[in-house]
Amino acid sequence: MNAWFGWALAAAAVAVGYVGWGWRGVALGATVVVFWLLLQFSRALRAMQQAAQRPRASIANAVTLHARLERGQRMLQLLRLAGSLGEKVADEPETFVWRDAGGDAVRVQLHNGRVSAWTLERAAGADGDAQAPAA
Repeated sequence: MNAWFGWALAAAAVAVGYVGWGWRGVALGATVVVFWLLLQFSRALRAMQQAAQRPRASIANAVTLHARLERGQRMLQLLRLAGSLGEKVADEPETFVWRDAGGDAVRVQLHNGRVSAWTLERAAGADGDAQAPAA
């Protein structure tokens, strides 16, 4: 959600509270806004704690992460998908890399904290052909 839209909703909640119930409505509107902000903070903190518990820049499967990425995703959504903090490899544009156990990597570029571009880098010797094990 756009931040301006969220703050407009918060102001509307306080204004509707004032029109409907006076100062008690303002208190209710302010309480709802504070509760919403605490929920957002808690969600961000939980995602960061979970990402910090895993080895840095490691993911289960680079191809799966690559397939789930979308332009415009926020950094918090990216951390949830990857499950770990990425390795920063460039400042301009801000670029992070995640690698899986097979050596494949996903390179993600961010602009203003949102995903702007990403590439899948296959490990040397990865031919892309999946073969079933012999029975």
